[in-house]
Amino acid sequence: MSDGLNPLREARVAELLSDFRTLQYLIAAVPTCPSNPDDYYTEGWAALRQCALDGQHILNCAADISIPCASGPGPDEQAKAELKQVLLDAYARRHEGQKIYLRQAAAQRWVGWRESVVNGGGGGGGCRQEMEGMDGQLRAELANITDEAIYAELQANDIRCGRWVDEDPSLREVQRWIRSRSQC
Repeated sequence: MSDGLNPLREARVAELLSDFRTLQYLIAAVPTCPSNPDDYYTEGWAALRQCALDGQHILNCAADISIPCASGPGPDEQAKAELKQVLLDAYARRHEGQKIYLRQAAAQRWVGWRESVVNGGGGGGGCRQEMEGMDGQLRAELANITDEAIYAELQANDIRCGRWVDEDPSLREVQRWIRSRSQC
């Protein structure tokens, strides 16, 4: 007996994939090399390059194409099982994309701060201390971008938008998916 929710599952997968596609465009549009070659190995630019690599990795990771076993007989139950599998994949990709996007935003703020210090500074000892402070600020911001915070933010946003979230995967399932794709 079908539960009749497959159209909702299909719509949810489409929403998640659309969100992920948007995130991928945003991630790919961010520069990864500074105009000043001396800045190449600085913390912010290194973070931006890592984000670009992570974005490419999550895009290139193959989906789980194994055929899940349905919990009941019939094509609707099989479709339900397959949609739940695809839902997890899309949800986890969006989650990881959001994490990369937030890390990029922090690094881009750092780049802006650095440019304002370098252009307004003069390179004295105070400038060095200010830059070290900015590096520390960047590290702190990156450390605050956690799976728990991202999951809660995305979930709250989905609910505000009136999206169907009844069968969204748990944070633990998302983290397990991400770990399983870390070596692909």
